[in-house]
Amino acid sequence: MVTLKDISDRVNRSVTTVSRALSGCSDVSKTTAELIKSVADQMGYVPNTYAKRLQKQTTDTIGIVVHPASRGYAEPFFSEFLAGIGDKATEYGYDLLVSYAQEHNQMDIYHQLVEGRRVDGFILYRTLRNDPRVNYLQSVNFPFALFGQVENFEDYSYIDEDGEYAMQLIVKHLIERGHKRIGCICPSLSLMHAHTRYNGLVKNLLEFGLDLDPEMVREGYFDQGGGYEQAMVLLDHPNPPTAIVGFNDMIAFGAINAAKTRGLRVGKNFAVTGFDNSMMAPYYRPPLTTISQPIYNIGGQLFQILIKNIKDKTISRTQLLLRPELIVRDSS
Repeated sequence: MVTLKDISDRVNRSVTTVSRALSGCSDVSKTTAELIKSVADQMGYVPNTYAKRLQKQTTDTIGIVVHPASRGYAEPFFSEFLAGIGDKATEYGYDLLVSYAQEHNQMDIYHQLVEGRRVDGFILYRTLRNDPRVNYLQSVNFPFALFGQVENFEDYSYIDEDGEYAMQLIVKHLIERGHKRIGCICPSLSLMHAHTRYNGLVKNLLEFGLDLDPEMVREGYFDQGGGYEQAMVLLDHPNPPTAIVGFNDMIAFGAINAAKTRGLRVGKNFAVTGFDNSMMAPYYRPPLTTISQPIYNIGGQLFQILIKNIKDKTISRTQLLLRPELIVRDSS
């Protein structure tokens, strides 16, 4: 590993002069700076990023703690979200620290990363209505940005999709196609996005004079397996639904498979909708009707918002509520 001392010996200049030349300081003559940079390139010098970060007391690293209910990179939502963050981080010269948590140690990881000064800020997703991560980070004035909202704070940065409006689009679409008995499969309603979408579903069904039967609600499921199992429960009901609203695409894929198992013709005598417009949605059989949200772009935007907050903690918080789009395909 080539050091500043090695370059100093080669050009017969002090280590300080070499360091200032490589940092672009104006007090080093142009001729000397060009010589030092040329020699550094020839010797294969790579700046010690760790030392620079120590000097300016930052890590140039953003933390993401993977939610206990997430399957990580295998989950389409998370992989696309992380790609959006990661690409923007590379552009800005930042690193990502991705930690996997279990339910029992999630907060311990946040404490360790904050108290050890291992990251400059966090991007959080799948927010809870009353989120202990947000409570903690607010209490220690540590920078963060959310994909989603919480109920017990107002002054924080977030980007979110208007889940209530999304359900308005879905309900209108299903009602127009003659569906009146509608079921839903959702994650825990302690999650803010699930709570908002559920309320939106109830509210918009009422607009058409329909109630959401509590027996048509299956709560606490995230993935395709849960979607399949809970759709089977709904379809085995004495008065089964003619449509199922999945609160994400993975749930919806499972519901489609369950309907096929029961011999239903999805998109003909039975409908399924999702949420996310994941990469698989147009290619599933049948292609999935779903709510489109630009997850990749949201990840990149959240990174930029967080960096602004890190560099200036006094600036007003950015809060963006996006209006989603319904993508109608053959599943409905």
